Amino acid sequence: MTDVNALANKLADDCIAAQREIGNDRLFMEVAQVIGTASQTLEEAFLTAVRTRMAEAKGRAFLKQTLDRHRAATGGTDGPRTG
Repeated sequence: MTDVNALANKLADDCIAAQREIGNDRLFMEVAQVIGTASQTLEEAFLTAVRTRMAEAKGRAFLKQTLDRHRAATGGTDGPRTG
């Protein structure tokens, strides 16, 4: 039997790609509702996988914006400076 987390992770990746393509950033909630009627375990794993990916994307966007602002202010384009 396939691991529930592996199924949830694949579905999360596919769902996020579909969300981007169709422009519906809440599609994952609809998918969760559909799968939740058959398996609460898969629904919970799926929601965790989607939210984790979405949070990671927001964190990366914030980090990029912060570095871009810093580099624009200092004229630097290299990585973090040491000592």
